[in-house]
Amino acid sequence: MKKKLVVLTGAGISAESGIKTFRDADGLWEGHNVMDVATPEGWNKNPELVLDFYNQRRKQLHEVQPNLGHRILAELENDFEVHIITQNVDNLHERAGSTKVLHLHGELLKVRSTKNKNYILDWETDLNSTDVDDNGHQLRPHIVWFGEEVPALEEAVNIVQKADILIIIGTSLQVYPAASLMNFADPNIPVYYIDPKPAAIYDLPNDIKIIAKTGSEGMKTVRKDLEKLK
Repeated sequence: MKKKLVVLTGAGISAESGIKTFRDADGLWEGHNVMDVATPEGWNKNPELVLDFYNQRRKQLHEVQPNLGHRILAELENDFEVHIITQNVDNLHERAGSTKVLHLHGELLKVRSTKNKNYILDWETDLNSTDVDDNGHQLRPHIVWFGEEVPALEEAVNIVQKADILIIIGTSLQVYPAASLMNFADPNIPVYYIDPKPAAIYDLPNDIKIIAKTGSEGMKTVRKDLEKLK
């Protein structure tokens, strides 16, 4: 039976593909204050701005490709049962070939009804103010904004609790509740944390190996270690 390899990924792994993170520029995301484009209050205040912002992000996503970090994670499915829990809303893990991807913060290529959270559609193009559900309610980006509940959190916790190996890639470990997931791992399993500027970790009991590299370079290092853990 293959060992269960659980991977927590943040914006850093997609940054190598050209997708910018809001933490790169003092709280600005592509020139916008995140409170204006990634909160329910921002949506209520100016839905047209929010729709345009995510339309631009959707276009950008179609122009970028998965990087080596994404591809190595997909290739590891040959030897491990790989589960990826990502804070990212892009589909680069899936495009690289990963088959078990849980999106904590929603998906850029989906939209949902503003009145029925279970009314979710795949959406590749622009979302406009005239786009509505079957009952005439406005559609919105299928994104978990700041201040909103994270519906996939319980499933993510269950996955982490069953991990034989844990890898954390490209996250500041500052966005909760996602940052708390690593604390649900068995304290005796191997843990790798890959980030060019790793955050200080004080409360993780695991024997953690910190690799101060990009996702791609770090995964090349980790892949060699994993050969001994198959």
